[in-house]
Amino acid sequence: MASDKEQMVQIIQELPEDSSYDEIIRELAFVRMIQGGLSDSEAKRLIGNEEIKQRIKSN
Repeated sequence: MASDKEQMVQIIQELPEDSSYDEIIRELAFVRMIQGGLSDSEAKRLIGNEEIKQRIKSN
């Protein structure tokens, strides 16, 4: 498994050469959110559809 730094470098290298600083940061944040969601799923830290519906209604 690649280190965090190696993963970040790979993500940056896959972006277009003319990517702005903000685009790079946004892409890194997006990938981090996906990884966090997958981690939560593997650890069974999930919220069911019904609970989400209730949370949305209450806001």
